[in-house]
Amino acid sequence: MPSSDPPAAEGAPKSEAIDAPQSHKDKKGGAVKQQKEAAALTDAPKPSGAELKKKAKEEKAARRAQALLDKQPNGAVATAIAAGQAQKSDPPKSQKNTAQKKGGPAAMEGRSLPTRGAQKTATAVETPKEEDKTVEFFRHLYKTRTTTIAGAGKEVIESYTTPPGNSLTRHLTSHVLSPQIDFLSSCRPLSISMGNAIRWLKLEISKVDINVPDTEAKKGLCEAIDVFIRERVTYADQVIAQIAADKIKDGDVILTFAKSSIVQKALVKAHEEGKKFRVIVVDSRPLHEGKHLAAALVGLGIDVKYCLINGLSHNIQDATKVLLGAHAMMSNGRLFSRIGTALVAMEANDADKPVIVLCETIKFTDRTALDSIVHNEIAPADELVIPGGHLEGWKDSKRLQLCNPMFDVTPAAYIQMIVTESGAVPPTSVPVLHRLGNESQG
Repeated sequence: MPSSDPPAAEGAPKSEAIDAPQSHKDKKGGAVKQQKEAAALTDAPKPSGAELKKKAKEEKAARRAQALLDKQPNGAVATAIAAGQAQKSDPPKSQKNTAQKKGGPAAMEGRSLPTRGAQKTATAVETPKEEDKTVEFFRHLYKTRTTTIAGAGKEVIESYTTPPGNSLTRHLTSHVLSPQIDFLSSCRPLSISMGNAIRWLKLEISKVDINVPDTEAKKGLCEAIDVFIRERVTYADQVIAQIAADKIKDGDVILTFAKSSIVQKALVKAHEEGKKFRVIVVDSRPLHEGKHLAAALVGLGIDVKYCLINGLSHNIQDATKVLLGAHAMMSNGRLFSRIGTALVAMEANDADKPVIVLCETIKFTDRTALDSIVHNEIAPADELVIPGGHLEGWKDSKRLQLCNPMFDVTPAAYIQMIVTESGAVPPTSVPVLHRLGNESQG
């Protein structure tokens, strides 16, 4: 009988021949699949730092929730708390920047907006803004005035003691005198005469020898101050009053404006000499200083006529001479004096009446003035208000401003003579006398 083994033996190799290609195909396909997956992982975008940070926060919140769930029986509550914490986690910085750049309403969703400012705006009461009553054209002249003398020294030099390690020459001026000057300027702007006196005093202090004891140095300064006042003010006024009185003749009608102490002394001096003359006092608001001059002259028996400045053009016709006081004489020969003086001088010039200014050389300055706007002093506007008048309550009227300047400038062409302690000179001699006065001080 034929054996069956050979067919079986013949079939075995055939099966291996069939299975071998399939196994090789499967292995090749698996390798290709792995390469594709590796390529896919390589090509996938890597998570950003913000996303990794967010994922770490979420995992941390999940661990906290799980811990709470393990500790507490109520797992639902713990799960809700964990979910709420996960929602409150901040978005990545890239998303924040995008939302801020877009600035739309959608970008603000999910954020708790502050309400403190809104509540404050809703409850705040808007106060009406107070109207600025400062005249813009003269704004540079306005300043707050000090109305108290608290802290001001009365006897500065006599009570001064030089600290150890310092000299009187350097310490007195900078640490003691300067604060006193600042106090004076805070009360009112320094006048020309005050500025000249301060410069003279500083010069005298600088001349003090550092080897001189304090007692002797202070005594010398006080004596120099007394001499300065006596020569530049007291004697100067007496000399000027005498020169002006000599120019007043019997039958003269002297017109003056407001009140000047040196003019008053000249009129009193002429009256004491027995001269017969009349005086016309022109006055103006708001100070009405001429009332005091008129009352003083009437008390001496002098014939006086008093009028306001609106009657100037009528009364100037009766005058023979015009005597005016001065706040300062500028180097260009212009007179800086009480406001209204320029109008009086102009009317006198038109009426061909001589204008004589009485002024001490301490009031001379090297400054020039073309108008009364650059340099002036603004007095309180309430001085212009008359009780019960139309201006009462002017601050409550919108777009209403009051300006009360104290001085004006009179051109040199309206002035015929300036009477000083050095004699009677024309306006062109002002800079010469000022220079001579400074040289005598040095």
